[in-house]
Amino acid sequence: MAYMWGIVTLFLIIPTPDLLAQRIIGGQEVVPHSIKYQASLQYDRTHYCGGTLIHQQWVVSAAHCWRPSSIIQVVLSAHNLAAEDGSEQVFNVSKIIYNPTYNLKTYNGDIMLLKLSRPAVLNSYVQPAPIPDDTTAPLDASTKCTVSGWGVTRIYSFYLSPVLRAVDVDFIPNCYYYYSVRVNENMICAGSRFGGKDSCQGDSGGPLMCNGMLEGIVSWGIGCANPYYPGVYTKLRNYQKWITGVINSNTNDNNNK
Repeated sequence: MAYMWGIVTLFLIIPTPDLLAQRIIGGQEVVPHSIKYQASLQYDRTHYCGGTLIHQQWVVSAAHCWRPSSIIQVVLSAHNLAAEDGSEQVFNVSKIIYNPTYNLKTYNGDIMLLKLSRPAVLNSYVQPAPIPDDTTAPLDASTKCTVSGWGVTRIYSFYLSPVLRAVDVDFIPNCYYYYSVRVNENMICAGSRFGGKDSCQGDSGGPLMCNGMLEGIVSWGIGCANPYYPGVYTKLRNYQKWITGVINSNTNDNNNK
């Protein structure tokens, strides 16, 4: 998650196995392989952002997680990044397409698609997340959501979690109250009105699931788990048609970008 301190964006990408006893901010370690759509974006075998499998050969993430496709690997069915259990599927990336409206300064349009070098094997460990469409009911103030990732487990921490964690958060419809003009119709907020529950650095690009649908992509915020500043997520349903168009037009295209 890109956290904004003035105009500074922080990326903390140092995983360590000594945090197993700690918790994601307000959450907990998940049952291994229970979040079947979760992806880890890595370079030099190091996790730096999350992602979500939405198609057998496509992962969606945040545009601010962009790196050249030649140095990225995508790992599915991972749980403990400090060890391997044999279920992982590791992919090179053949193409990266970020939304043309993406603005690095405002984080509008903070979404990109990564085409895997081959289709994922769908099994009991790996399954794509469903995405909302025009028939999906809108979110409301009673909606409960879940965000997951390998991000830092303590506010101001420099260390990522080695194991996948998740936290339940509330959809917060009055996001303008917290951020005013910093948010727009392409963003949604989620967190806790009392603080203590949030995604944080290292969770960028990961999934916000609400009512069984991928509704958000971890994008930005101010601080972590602050009751006055909930997490801000790319509103995925605003990009459903763009996602479908990109996938359909690149089904048989293996050119890099």
